[in-house]
Amino acid sequence: MAKGKRYDETFKQETVKYILENNKPVAQVARETGVNENTLHGWIKKYSQQPEVKAAQTFSDSDAELKALKKQLRELEEENEILKKAMHYFAKSPR
Repeated sequence: MAKGKRYDETFKQETVKYILENNKPVAQVARETGVNENTLHGWIKKYSQQPEVKAAQTFSDSDAELKALKKQLRELEEENEILKKAMHYFAKSPR
């Protein structure tokens, strides 16, 4: 019987790093690389605990957190502007 393709460890680690850094769907990466989707899930499970891959994962987590905080800041600034306008409106004395 013929065995499936063999990939070297570096390729596996780089592929997992690519998936985690870019938050790409596994199915999309499977189509791009020609690797079976289930194989990629196995690689993620195996290699996501390694320090260099974990660093990539942490980066994407902090990137997502930064994005969420920027959105929250923008919303709060808009609310602040609305409150300032309301304050000026109610502070005017009737003539």
